[in-house]
Amino acid sequence: MAHDPRQAAQVRWLGAAQLIGVVRSEPGITRAAAAQRLGIGSGGATELVARLRQARLLDETPAPAQGRGRPTRVLGPHADGPLVLAADLRAADWRLALAGIDGSPQVVAQAGYADEELDPVLTQLAKAIGAIYRRKSERLRAIVVSVAGTISGAKLVQFTSRGWNDVDLSVLISKIPDRAGIPLLLGNDATLAGLAEARTGAARSAATALCLIVAQGIGGTLVVNGEPLTGANGAAGEYGHIPFGDPTLVCPCGAHGCWDLTVDGRALARHRGDGPPPDPVGYVHDLVGRPKRDAATRRAFEAVAASLGRGAGGLVNLHDPEVVTLGGVAALLRAAAPDVFDDAYRDGLMAFRKSSPPPVRDAEHGEDGPLHGAVALALDHITTAAGLADWVERQRI
Repeated sequence: MAHDPRQAAQVRWLGAAQLIGVVRSEPGITRAAAAQRLGIGSGGATELVARLRQARLLDETPAPAQGRGRPTRVLGPHADGPLVLAADLRAADWRLALAGIDGSPQVVAQAGYADEELDPVLTQLAKAIGAIYRRKSERLRAIVVSVAGTISGAKLVQFTSRGWNDVDLSVLISKIPDRAGIPLLLGNDATLAGLAEARTGAARSAATALCLIVAQGIGGTLVVNGEPLTGANGAAGEYGHIPFGDPTLVCPCGAHGCWDLTVDGRALARHRGDGPPPDPVGYVHDLVGRPKRDAATRRAFEAVAASLGRGAGGLVNLHDPEVVTLGGVAALLRAAAPDVFDDAYRDGLMAFRKSSPPPVRDAEHGEDGPLHGAVALALDHITTAAGLADWVERQRI
């Protein structure tokens, strides 16, 4: 039988991938605790950690002092280890964040584009990605783009808030040479935010979680055993375009009565008699931050909270989750009229669910959920046994 060096390398790094998975899921874990999770002895753990340190993947650092006793050391990313780059393309701005194996995104570039057309935005973002690559070329191993639009395969098929359709986002890595071998991964912002909550946020203990996020409109995902259900073409979770709203309202997506139009800053503005806000998220923050609310504003918050709660109840009937999380500005909207939300949520549930409904929790990652989820997706890609073997091989070149 022919010997396949690549397959042998992957087998060699299988245990390393498992250890990195533990470190990712339990930040600050000690070597002894990680060994216990994996069911390996202290000698095997010592050897494995030494190999990962030599490969510039993991390192051990002193834990914060907690009184007397032997100092504890915790596992974490190596200072010269692999990095992933997450791009968050939102309705009015974009952000870029770098992260190591610990999965903590650090924003390194951002810009607004409220009045820009598509081509200049993509050109600007591609230049920023290229500049970061040039600074981190030896360490950067994957790029993920989170988009507040519908993703199918390798395309942004509909970015409703901007009116962009069938956009090939591969242009975003046009400043990176092909020989670098850096993949471009794409994800819907709500799907990625749900992934973040399921892995390290408010839904991390749930096997099945319904994760909702409000920005310009509402989106979400159903996460089962830590993985979002993305559908046949990767476009599942477009909850904002379920006809939970006013059937007389026409959504920019082309459908009538979309839930999108009743649960965000545009809905608040409409109920208050204001014109459509150019930045619906900023509009919500502005209203929430005002020290006093007039009657029209209170009624607006109540109407939006009722729609949000009623729709969440309907989706619970559909999906049967253990927990519901609210990300983006959804938590702010619920908090502005909590009793109205709770009543609408319960009223939307089937009778057998009312006595013990799934808890509705504020998302721990808030409006940064898409960035955290994008990082998690990228790390899933590069910390497989094959991904680690590729990293080590590239260190030798």
